[in-house]
Amino acid sequence: MKWGKVLRLFAVIIAVAVIAVASTQPIFPNVKWLPLTKEIPLGLDLQGGVHVTLEAKDTPQAKVNDETMKQLLQTIERRVNAFGVSEPIIQQEGKNRIIVELAGIKDPEKAVNEIIKTAFLEFKTEDGKTILTGADLKNAVESKDPVSGAVEVDLEFNKEGTEKFASVTSANVGKRIAILLDGQVLQNPVVQEPITGGKARITGYNSLEEAHTIAVLLKSGALPLKAEVIEKRTVGPTLGADSLDKSIKAGIIGVIAILAFMLGYYRVPGLVANFALVVYALIVLGIFAAMHVVLTLPGIAAFLLSMGMAVDANVIIFERLKEELKSGKTLRSAIDAGFKRAFVAVLDSNVTTLIAAAVLFYYGSGPIKSFAVALSVGILTSMFTAITFTRWMLHNTADTGIKNTKLYGA
Repeated sequence: MKWGKVLRLFAVIIAVAVIAVASTQPIFPNVKWLPLTKEIPLGLDLQGGVHVTLEAKDTPQAKVNDETMKQLLQTIERRVNAFGVSEPIIQQEGKNRIIVELAGIKDPEKAVNEIIKTAFLEFKTEDGKTILTGADLKNAVESKDPVSGAVEVDLEFNKEGTEKFASVTSANVGKRIAILLDGQVLQNPVVQEPITGGKARITGYNSLEEAHTIAVLLKSGALPLKAEVIEKRTVGPTLGADSLDKSIKAGIIGVIAILAFMLGYYRVPGLVANFALVVYALIVLGIFAAMHVVLTLPGIAAFLLSMGMAVDANVIIFERLKEELKSGKTLRSAIDAGFKRAFVAVLDSNVTTLIAAAVLFYYGSGPIKSFAVALSVGILTSMFTAITFTRWMLHNTADTGIKNTKLYGA
């Protein structure tokens, strides 16, 4: 037996075991990215959140119809997405209602304020004339003054707004131009000189978070219709704690059954496949955490489905390996030939599933997109572990001197 190869295998196994434990248990408190499971946000069905029902009303400027409802839906989506809410559900109900569900938010009042706040920006001269509005804005970004450290919102006007602002500031040097938000005067500065660069700033905020909220509302634009809240409530996980626990237990039992079957039927290759499955799970969880993939019940289903496909790829490869061994080839040659001949079948099955996932992602929304993303990540990772890592492990196992074909299922 080649002890150098054996020691290398044991080193890899121990390293993966340590990472696996550290990824689920906070044994390294100073390492911020561990455990991985704490870095993956959960969807509304797993952690609860806020449910809001909005009803659109006619205004003198616009009536409720398909076009204005579409604009209202898009504006709310822009606001919610800009606030970084995980996996929001935003959909129209009937002719004039919109349902908004936000995961992880416990304060309905705050959610409603951020979603439907008017955020109407005005610049007014001393005689009360409105010279610019939020419609003249190109961008709004929160920042800190590099000298004073004061929190502010930096405004940038579009071409038309820049021309208006330059003209008005030129005509009002020495006079005040008030900046109002939702009718409240935020600033009333004196114009020192003409401002021709198309930029201005609003100060007086207590934190960057507050300034960010205002910047998002200004960028998303005013709501095209009046939106009244007819229902708002905090909702718990739709699965319930008991159902979630049972789902986790069922998944653990299923995985243990798969591991036992692979080990009993394929022996050494089965043991390697089980080890590769652990590596697969770690890689997928790491990608989920890095991409901030929101984990929902469909996402968990996709993760388990892709895990099953990873095992399926190993089954195809190992059956080929057994055939090559029975034909009289040496162990290393049989491993190479088995992987080579099984590759096409594994690739075809995974590509067709990826196409289905792409269609679901393109046409789906909310949890459906979550399912598609989780499935795609799982499939690509399973191909990597099955084709490269499993093969590397089998080669190293063969190089240790374990060459009894019965141990390889033949």
